Amino acid sequence: AGQLAESGGGSVEAGGSLALSCAASGNFYMMGWFRQAPGKEREGVAVIYTGLGTRYYSESVKGRFTISRDTPKDTIHLQMNSLKPEDSAMYYCAASINGGAWPPVDLSDYDYWGQGIQVTVSS
Repeated sequence: AGQLAESGGGSVEAGGSLALSCAASGNFYMMGWFRQAPGKEREGVAVIYTGLGTRYYSESVKGRFTISRDTPKDTIHLQMNSLKPEDSAMYYCAASINGGAWPPVDLSDYDYWGQGIQVTVSS
């Protein structure tokens, strides 16, 4: 339990689209995507509460990214549209057993992390 398998990502020109998927072994209260660019802190991008379906988006991606889940609730997807060069980063899937405070971007609330997948957007 607790393994996260990420897929997708890659390289695209600005304005293009990419998708990420994360398959989890086990059931989690919430799952989401974080990203980390070189020299920057890891930041929460999008999170979904697997039971209620409540979603969180950072201001920088709101309206462009969509997080969704498959039922059974063990796979999440991140559809990224209208990509910008500043979206370039290593993206990490994360899963939380018990959740935490809102907004759900506190790294310490997440129990499992994927290995990371690169997203590169060229201008």
